[in-house]
Amino acid sequence: MREFICICCPLGCHLTVDDSDKNNIIVTGNTCPRGAKYGKDEVLNPTRMVTSSVKVTDGIERVVSVKTSEPIPKGLIFDSLKELKKVNITAPVSIGDVVIKNVLNTGVDFIATRNVEKM
Repeated sequence: MREFICICCPLGCHLTVDDSDKNNIIVTGNTCPRGAKYGKDEVLNPTRMVTSSVKVTDGIERVVSVKTSEPIPKGLIFDSLKELKKVNITAPVSIGDVVIKNVLNTGVDFIATRNVEKM
């Protein structure tokens, strides 16, 4: 048995997940179907959105915030952040610009989340 607080909506349901049989995972405590899916996903394949920042050259700001375009496997978070540390982009930067394409072969990109104008 594992316990989670669902983050799919503001209700924050307290989930209990019985994963003793990986072929028949039972989630209780959820108010909606999204909570059941969240509980199962947390046991089988936990993923997270990753947010950070990247250095900017010749910009009015020294860094730009970035995030993954989709959640990535939880076990790859720290390795993906190491990849970001290697990146330095040149201004101008626009929201949605791809900073790293296909990070760690996940099929997910890191994208800029704000604009940075050139000095």
